[in-house]
Amino acid sequence: MKNTRNIFILISFFYLFSSCTAKDTSKHDHDQDIIVDLFKVSPEHPRYTEGSVIALGDGSLLYSISEFSTGPGDHAIAHIMAAKSYDKGKTWLKPFELQENIGTLNVMSSTLRRLGDISQGDSALGHFFLVKNSLQDLQCYLRISHDEGQTFGDLIPVSKSPGYNVMNNDRILRLSSGRLIAPMASTVDVENINHFVSYCTYSDDKGLSWQESENQVDYARRGAMEPDVIEFKDGRVGMIIRTQLGHLAISYSQDQGKTWGPAESWNVRSSESPATCRRIPSTGDLLLIWNDNYVPGADHEGLRIPLTAAISDDEGKTWKHKRNLETGPGKTAAYSSLTVVDDRVVLSYTLRNDETKLRSHRFRSLPISWFYENK
Repeated sequence: MKNTRNIFILISFFYLFSSCTAKDTSKHDHDQDIIVDLFKVSPEHPRYTEGSVIALGDGSLLYSISEFSTGPGDHAIAHIMAAKSYDKGKTWLKPFELQENIGTLNVMSSTLRRLGDISQGDSALGHFFLVKNSLQDLQCYLRISHDEGQTFGDLIPVSKSPGYNVMNNDRILRLSSGRLIAPMASTVDVENINHFVSYCTYSDDKGLSWQESENQVDYARRGAMEPDVIEFKDGRVGMIIRTQLGHLAISYSQDQGKTWGPAESWNVRSSESPATCRRIPSTGDLLLIWNDNYVPGADHEGLRIPLTAAISDDEGKTWKHKRNLETGPGKTAAYSSLTVVDDRVVLSYTLRNDETKLRSHRFRSLPISWFYENK
């Protein structure tokens, strides 16, 4: 009788835990808006930011995140943690260390990416991240796994130039040709020369070696910052750039990232904050996630809220079905990761408490159809 009661208690606890980790679990899986705040700030860890999510071969999700321990600032000590989910993100196993801190300051800004064509049996998994030694020394590295993230190989340099080279989380693009593109923003010394130029490095051997684009892209005021990259149907590659001018800018490459044209406005209003853009495989449309806000002269030219999604069916010329993923007040939301898994859009993003200045991290999974609803 005692054993039966203990089993009942364990089963009850399991269902209670499951109901607390996901939103709208009563709905059918297809319609669920799954929200899980797995990585929450604490006195020991005052910041969780810059995550990435990827689907593994066994159907699970792997979710990586930067975990800070000595403060909420960009230069605090940090390593990279990860967690796995076997139920599409509703519940998660205990987090584990994915990458120890090998920098003088930290490792951060994780990207998880397939390096080859998984449909052709090439399942190599890359983990890209930044190693920060000082405000004059920030570099991007790659480690490759051939066993679905159980183990990773030696460090491979991705950034080439000395200085402070920023690659945001969840940023590597694999082109239709197989070329890998790594978008960077760089300055010699972020402490004393806080002006950035953007460029890319690229690999034609599945990440084993990297070359730097022949030129860099600049912009007004603080420069061209925190780029993302997208491949267009006509073969061009676009580098989408954070600016201080109240809009997202874009630079185009006609040769798969080897050279870049001058940046110009993309006609998308934005505060000084990065955007994330991906193509939805089932529709062929572009999905953009960004902060649809602009207040000239304000800090970051406006709050990083709302966090907005929009669809383009004409390769970024116009945007429709605009919907807010997060709205204020009292918080900001930015630095998103974005991938499509089956019929769902899988996101993660940073949530900052405006009062405490601390940053936690949110996992979000929505059906693709949600992004096409007009509300």
